[in-house]
Amino acid sequence: MNIQFESERLLYRPITISDAEALFELDRNPNVHLYLGNNPVTSIDEVLDYINSIQQQYITNGIGRFAAVLKETNKVIGWAGIKFITQPENNHVNFYDLGYRLQEKHWRKGYALEAAKAWLDYGFNQMNIQKMYASAHVDNLGSNTILQRIGMKQNGQFYWEDLLCNWYELENNNSN
Repeated sequence: MNIQFESERLLYRPITISDAEALFELDRNPNVHLYLGNNPVTSIDEVLDYINSIQQQYITNGIGRFAAVLKETNKVIGWAGIKFITQPENNHVNFYDLGYRLQEKHWRKGYALEAAKAWLDYGFNQMNIQKMYASAHVDNLGSNTILQRIGMKQNGQFYWEDLLCNWYELENNNSN
């Protein structure tokens, strides 16, 4: 996969095995998983499996979550991107989902908003996606605020693995 682009402070590139340690730091933190079912990873092997899954998504769907690299330090601080969802979720299947996850030490610095804007723009203007979807746990004020700030509209709620989530959608007004 040769997609790579950047926003003001972040570079987005495909996730590789060399990102395992940074992603392990991300996903072993219970605070990161507070609104994701409280199930942080406990071994690097879980992260390696996750990376293999993402790399398969690149092959199968031509897109997936990408490493979010802080330009200032050239360090991976999390991931962001568009995932093609092929399993039913909120009565939808075969749709594009916008998502992001950052290491806790990088929260509240505007990186998630920057990444969400960049990926929404990429999805609409480079991939010509007709409708973007996203979801956030109802109590995750940060993510709900970000999704609303990038223009996504809440269209109901649903349960994802017993967690009540807000469902967001946004039509691509730039598409032909």
